[in-house]
Formats: sequence, structure tokens, C-alpha cells
Amino acid sequence: MQLEQLNTPSGAVMQGPLLITPQAFGDDRGWFFESWNQHKFNEAVGESVLFSQDNHSRSIQGVLRGLHYQLAPEPQAKLVRASVGAIYDVAVDIRSGSPTYGAWIGAELSADNKCQLWIPEGFAHGFLTLSEVAEVQYKARGFWNKSCERAIVWNDPDLAIAWPIDRLQSAEVSLSSKDAKAAGFKVAAAAGDVFP
Repeated sequence: MQLEQLNTPSGAVMQGPLLITPQAFGDDRGWFFESWNQHKFNEAVGESVLFSQDNHSRSIQGVLRGLHYQLAPEPQAKLVRASVGAIYDVAVDIRSGSPTYGAWIGAELSADNKCQLWIPEGFAHGFLTLSEVAEVQYKARGFWNKSCERAIVWNDPDLAIAWPIDRLQSAEVSLSSKDAKAAGFKVAAAAGDVFP
């Protein structure tokens, strides 16, 4: 397993999220890799993580889900991977005391590269479906709780996320009605809907 801390567009290293590349073993028959190992994962992230639920979504090209997060008392951390197709996965630091507050990191996760992104509590998360179809699976620490759920609009100019829209060919960005109505980052912060 290879671990990588990702840099923000300004070059700052963001503490918290980790890109995890598993070791795959393959031959002319196919391949095998260990997608989850509690002991290795805890060692990698430096804490004991107990996941509460597994989630699985299927999206067509252009679907953008996010930027989602949950506040206390039920914040969520996620370990995200694409088991079919490819996505561009993004985490935004919404920890007001962090040196990278308001900054984002992004990584392509695909069935081919088998990479996973660990997104701890304190980050908003979203992804754009790059392939014709993508299936995304993620483990969540913390149960889904509607009253704790929040969202920040995907194209907020203050965040300036460089979504790879040019890779969609003829597809358009497609949002849920909830995500289309999400608040801007400054509005969320003014409402106290960020982490300390």
C-alpha cells in the first residue's frame, strides 16, 4: 500500500486526506488486490477507525455529487473508491482553524488505478463522473443523519475547484436539485456550518 498526501493548487500540503494506492497482483488471467484491511488502514492513518456503513452509487457521465458533509453530533469520514469507471474526487478543507481552510485537493479514482481517497471529518466531499458510467463505493465512519447533513455548491467561485469538465466530451454537468440549491462557502461559514 502506497500513501500520498495531496497538495492544494497553491502547493500547500493538506493534512488529513490521503490517497491510497493498493498493491495489485496480476497476470494474464486478471488481477487481485486487497481493497480493505483494518490493521493496515489504521496504521496508515494513525488512528483506529471503525466504519459504520458502506455506500454504493452508480452515476452516468457528467453526474456531479457534492459537496457534501455532516456536522456534529454525527460527522462523517469516508474512504472512497471507484470500482467501475472513473471519477474526479474532491475534498475541501472546512476546518476553520486549519492552515488550508477553504482549500481543496482532487484526485482521479478509477477501476484501473484502484486508488482510494481517505477523507476525514472536517472536509466537504464531492465527485464528478468522468467515464460513461461509474460505480463509487465508500466506507463511512458515522451514520447518515439528515439533520447534520450540509452541502456547499460545487462551482463556488471562492473555492475555485478545477473540475475537469473538458473530459466530459458532450455530456453536461448533472446535479440533484438539492446540490443545485446548495449554499456558497462563505454563506455556510457565516451560518456556522463549518468545523472549528
